Amino acid sequence: MCGFTGFVSRSAPDKKVLQAMGDTIRHRGPDGEGFYADEHCGLAHRRLSFLDLSNGHQPMVSPDGRYVIAYNGEAYNYRELRQELIAAGHSFQTNCDTEVLLHGYMEWGPEMTRRLRGMFAFVIWDRERQELYGARDPFGIKPFYYATMGEVFFFGSECKSFLPHPDFKKELNREALKFYLTFQYSALNESFFKNVFRLLPGHQLLWRGGVAELSSYHSFSFEPDDLPLEQRAERIRQVVTQSVEAHQISDVEVGAFLSGGIDSSFITALSRPDKTYSVGFDREGFNETSEAQALCEELGLKNTSRIISKEEFFDALPAIQYYADEPNANLSTVPLYFLSQLAAKDVKAVLSGEGADELFGGYMSYHTTKAYDAYRRLPQGLRRAVSKWAEKRPPFKGRGHLIEGGKPVEETFLGQAFIFDNEEAERVLKPAYRGPMTWRDITAPYFDVVKDADDLTKKQYLDLHLWQPLDILRKADRMTMAHSLELRVPYLDREVWKVARAVPSNQKMRGKNITKYPLRLAAVPLLPDDWIKREKKGFPVPFIAWLREEKYYNWAKDLISQEYVSEFFDQAYLLELLERHYSGREKTHRKLYTVLSFLIWYQVYFPEQCGAEPFRPMS
Repeated sequence: MCGFTGFVSRSAPDKKVLQAMGDTIRHRGPDGEGFYADEHCGLAHRRLSFLDLSNGHQPMVSPDGRYVIAYNGEAYNYRELRQELIAAGHSFQTNCDTEVLLHGYMEWGPEMTRRLRGMFAFVIWDRERQELYGARDPFGIKPFYYATMGEVFFFGSECKSFLPHPDFKKELNREALKFYLTFQYSALNESFFKNVFRLLPGHQLLWRGGVAELSSYHSFSFEPDDLPLEQRAERIRQVVTQSVEAHQISDVEVGAFLSGGIDSSFITALSRPDKTYSVGFDREGFNETSEAQALCEELGLKNTSRIISKEEFFDALPAIQYYADEPNANLSTVPLYFLSQLAAKDVKAVLSGEGADELFGGYMSYHTTKAYDAYRRLPQGLRRAVSKWAEKRPPFKGRGHLIEGGKPVEETFLGQAFIFDNEEAERVLKPAYRGPMTWRDITAPYFDVVKDADDLTKKQYLDLHLWQPLDILRKADRMTMAHSLELRVPYLDREVWKVARAVPSNQKMRGKNITKYPLRLAAVPLLPDDWIKREKKGFPVPFIAWLREEKYYNWAKDLISQEYVSEFFDQAYLLELLERHYSGREKTHRKLYTVLSFLIWYQVYFPEQCGAEPFRPMS
């Protein structure tokens, strides 16, 4: 786990600028720094070492001097690839996976990327052909940004690493704000910084002659089979066990994050680390640390936990938005920040349960009741009429199901967060930040790929491409890396995916609240019975209650009332949302947190526009 940044230009790189760019991502790799510069390319690398600790320094140059690699990630099958390359005549000076990627590219070219099992983002500079090749793993576990500014091509692990370069033009991407208000994350391929783009998961780029050519090397497809449920559970147990073993390969200790849910508990039971970590809040319904500790006692493991105070929560928000790189409005990001801080005191790497919900169908939004299914069998015209009627009525029990069930899933589902609908986003934004596009313009291309699939599969497919990489994995990478901690996610493995994609939709749900049923069955031999049936909670945060306390109501009111906010939002409308929540008339905390998170992020990255002091992260 590391971080890299750099650029290609017509003139030789300024080494002081390259140093400054690398310094902005020091948190991603405090164990060492490395630089490479020639007539046109500059690379900066920060290392967090796990394999061959005394070697493996980057950027790494090939024996013939032609290729230079900067790499972030872990290739869990590097030993097998190394043996293939030795058989092909290659020799190695280290025992690290970086050298395997470098020699793999020398032997196989871009085809090497398809052979990797793991999480990765990397660039390889070809000095002879003056070409830059880059790639990102299929799930999007590791980040990769790129930008063209004039005659300079930037690339790196985080947007902020481009800021020190004199040719980088820092500008807000106005189009991103509207969709952020709906999805709670930056949903466009272009980031919140104008002209800075993400390399999509499963994609590669080749820069040459001033042009970056993009292409896909991986795609997701569901291929359900008719394997009996018991055999499927056994197959899942075997492949997840193998993945956990691969994800524990390291020359340093690997711990585990542990909540009260099935995903992290299954990983913990399989890996049996010496150390596990949990956090919670001192409020009923928002603390799963006791459940985590109880499981560890039963498994004979050590658990370290801590309670996060509301003062700590609010004090940490500027730092969290800084490390998030782009605005982040997922409330669970904050406890993850503190959980990473806790674990980083003892270990350099942890296992976690991200990805199980997207692969195995774990979200309640995927679940439908018998009554809902019966409603969906009514004629489309009748359901549309009922849906339109319900939309005009005040809130009542079942209203949401009547509205949603009356329309195709493509018209109602955009992922696991739906904050402002298009009309309200347009209402709260100033004219310069509105636009003709709606959230359906973003989701439609993904739904088109699976237009003949059932509704559950459509939802999973969309989440695999939007929610998982842009929210779940982005916050996981940024919050762990903020504390120089590597997060490893065994569910998001190419071999696990091969098994998960074969699960038919009718096996994924059981009863009223039991999701990802085959995965739960797979965990039966390893976990207590009551653990198997636990509902998903994630990292619940009592922000809904805090915002009704006078102190934090005033905090939000003061932030919304600042002069620079009028550039983006109708402040009167936002203050009305705040009053509705504070008085208990309506729950608007998610909408408010989404707006407030953007405002804090804007203060951090554009302080000159806010009259604010520049944010300086703790060293």
